[in-house]
Amino acid sequence: MKRIIFISILCLSAAALFAQKAGDTNYINVKSANLKSSTGFFASTTGTVAYGDEVRILAISGNYAQVRTTAGNKTGWIAKSSLTSKRIAASGSAANASAREIALAGKGFSPEVEAQYKKEGGTINYTAVDEMEKIIISDRDLLNFIEEGRLAKGE
Repeated sequence: MKRIIFISILCLSAAALFAQKAGDTNYINVKSANLKSSTGFFASTTGTVAYGDEVRILAISGNYAQVRTTAGNKTGWIAKSSLTSKRIAASGSAANASAREIALAGKGFSPEVEAQYKKEGGTINYTAVDEMEKIIISDRDLLNFIEEGRLAKGE
């Protein structure tokens, strides 16, 4: 019983230590994200941020954080899952890499890994994946789809 209590206290302490809180500096860990006027998925967009951008957390509400870019010119709400406390920096030749390449590298995907996938995959069409990544669905179109399909609106 004491062991369970100890482990529970340890886990809660670790969670509190790593929890995002107002005043923290974080970095964007997705290719790009919209900053929203509120925590709702379909809230209006106030700006955009890109992979590696530094932001300061102003407030937390559920799964969202209100942030301001370090440059101070953009403020809005973003999913906390799009943030990391780890500084994201390019070095050497990575400074000339595209945002897409940096985002993939941050997830452990490199030209060597891609070559290995292609070697093992044989007939997999990676061009089709590249084309799908180019598709952009606007929030308005997504909301129309949800409403017309009578799907539940989630936050």
